[in-house]
Amino acid sequence: MTAVVRILVRRLALLVPLMLGIVLFVFLVMRFSDTDPASAFFQGANPTPGQLRAFREEHGLLDPLPVRYAHFVDDLLHGDLGTSALTGAPVLELVATALPLTLQLTFLGLGIAMVLALLGGVAAAIHRDQVPDHLVRAVSLIGVAAPGFWLALLMIQYLAVELGWFPTGGYINPADSVTGWLSTMALPALALSLPVAAQLTRVVRTSMVEELDRDYVRTAIGSGLPPRVVVGRNVLRNALVNPLTVLGLRVGYLLGGAVVIETIFALPGMGKLMIDAVKNGDPAVVQGVVLTTAAGFVVVNLVIDILYLLVNPRLRDAGP
Repeated sequence: MTAVVRILVRRLALLVPLMLGIVLFVFLVMRFSDTDPASAFFQGANPTPGQLRAFREEHGLLDPLPVRYAHFVDDLLHGDLGTSALTGAPVLELVATALPLTLQLTFLGLGIAMVLALLGGVAAAIHRDQVPDHLVRAVSLIGVAAPGFWLALLMIQYLAVELGWFPTGGYINPADSVTGWLSTMALPALALSLPVAAQLTRVVRTSMVEELDRDYVRTAIGSGLPPRVVVGRNVLRNALVNPLTVLGLRVGYLLGGAVVIETIFALPGMGKLMIDAVKNGDPAVVQGVVLTTAAGFVVVNLVIDILYLLVNPRLRDAGP
């Protein structure tokens, strides 16, 4: 068994206790919160104490906490995230409806961030201590300091309201119109991606500079290989190890930031679902959104770990 396989098996084995810990944490937070599913169910109906008690008994809300947790985990294993106290709809159906948009926004923002970071970081490293380097470093510093929601509001004001290049909000399904989908997703994805792109640009630039100073680069160029070949085939691939590590840490920002960005641009994704659930006191929906987001974060980080192994020759070529 190679070192890569061993590392992958170890990562997969860690997913089980990690997810159980997340489930336990979410369960305890929701159970000790002030939100009452019974009150949410009878919202505006002025129920009697007997009706509230009957609801709690029917849904196991009066059971001891360990029993409720066991039922909760069993339901999750059977794909049951609970039922909305307000609409009576299964939470899994609500999440399945909202999740695709959030995934579209997250991965579109991730793609934009990676492209901008690679272009800016590589250009700055190749032109080290020159005008392009200073310009990229200044812009990336501003991007790191600028929060995504503030960028979103600026984009709406100048690019959507004043110039009219993009809609101020809303969503068009790509199945209905690809150009319409791009127009509604462009500003949210850009606002979500720019802070991440700024951070990754600085990491890519630093990694590229360190790699360009290595002996094998000078030897390869001195032997007659074109610099663009050396940079493209060796330097860039070796310099991606550190940015991938940082990218895995920023996935959580992208998922969490998507909730805020969706709210600003009135996108019907997980953000709107969660905000509405919090305002209306619907704990099952809040719980389902949080668990889904946490699971997505864990899965994406596993993918980042796999990519890390693929681009790291020291791990990939390690012996048994």
